[in-house]
Amino acid sequence: MSEAPLLRKAQLARHIRARLLSHLYDDSGVTPGGIAIYSLSDPRDIRNIRYVGQTAAPRRRLLQHLSTARLWLPDELPWWVSSPRLRPLYRWIRQLYQEEGRLPIMLVTRWVEPAAARLAEQALIRECLEKQLALMNVEMELLHRQLLLPLTSPTDARHAVPARSRSP
Repeated sequence: MSEAPLLRKAQLARHIRARLLSHLYDDSGVTPGGIAIYSLSDPRDIRNIRYVGQTAAPRRRLLQHLSTARLWLPDELPWWVSSPRLRPLYRWIRQLYQEEGRLPIMLVTRWVEPAAARLAEQALIRECLEKQLALMNVEMELLHRQLLLPLTSPTDARHAVPARSRSP
């Protein structure tokens, strides 16, 4: 495995822009419009989704992810990412790049109306969690806990013993 050469910021920006369209796919099967629900994956295994997001402009959003990762800086923790909970995503993007200059693949899975975007994003996150994929989304922890909650049926609720019915 060879490491990617450390390019200056301007050189790297030109390099990324030249390769960007080969890392962006629309698998939705519809004409783009509204909000895109997308995933980021390692180009060696695009089924192994690492992040799920939503955007009105996929190309611009992929550029934002790559810019935030600051690939031109030497190998170090992404201290510049203000939220520590987002740092694993950008550390992963930096590791991909350090391994032979790889960039993540952005796959648009569907386009939805803006009002439905949050629910569609959460549905894709849940689907990934059910497949036990190692997502780096901040929302992953909350949604994972919700998936683990036991579901009670109306029958179970009728047979439950109320807490105050205990004998004194």
